Amino acid sequence: MWRYLLPITVFVVIVGFFYRGLYLNPGFVPSPLLGKPAPEYDLPRLKDPSQTVGSKDYDGQVALVNVWATWCIECRHEHPYLVELAQTGGIPIYGLNWKDDRARALEWLDTLGDPYAASAVDATGEVAIDWGVYAAPETFLVGRDGTVLYKHISRMTPAVWEREFLPRITAECGGLPCTAASAP
Repeated sequence: MWRYLLPITVFVVIVGFFYRGLYLNPGFVPSPLLGKPAPEYDLPRLKDPSQTVGSKDYDGQVALVNVWATWCIECRHEHPYLVELAQTGGIPIYGLNWKDDRARALEWLDTLGDPYAASAVDATGEVAIDWGVYAAPETFLVGRDGTVLYKHISRMTPAVWEREFLPRITAECGGLPCTAASAP
C-alpha cells in the first residue's frame, strides 16, 4: 500500500504546484527597493558629460526614473509615450541611459524627442545594478522623501500609467501641486 501512496502523494503535490503557477503573473518581479530609499548616484549627463545628474536632482519631489537604451526594442516602443507624458506638465522624468553608445543615445533623443529632465550615462551598469534593473525599459516612481514607491518592468503605456502610476502619485501628493496630469 505504501508504495502506491508515495507516488500518488508526489503526483498531487506536483499538480498543486502547476495549478498555483497558472495564477502567477510572469511579468511581476518584486523589487526589494519598494518602500526603501532610492539608490543614490551621481553620473555624467548624457548631453554634457562635464556636468552630472543624480538622485539629488529630484530630491524633495515626486519623479520617474526611466532606464533606457538605444539597443532596447521596447524602449523604442515606449519612447513616444514618454515624450507625450513629459509634455503634459506632470512629474519630471529622469533617464538612466544603460550601457549604451553615447553618440547613438544623443541621436535617438535628437530624432525622437527628449522626454527627460536630464539623462545620466550608466556606462558600466553599476547604478542599474543598485536599482535592481533586470532589463530595459524599467520605470521607477520615487516619492518626495526619496523612497521607491513603484517599479514597472516593460514599456510605459497609457493603461499602465493610469492603472499603476497615477493612483500612487495621487496618494503620494494628496492632491497637491505634484499631482501628475491624466494620461495623454
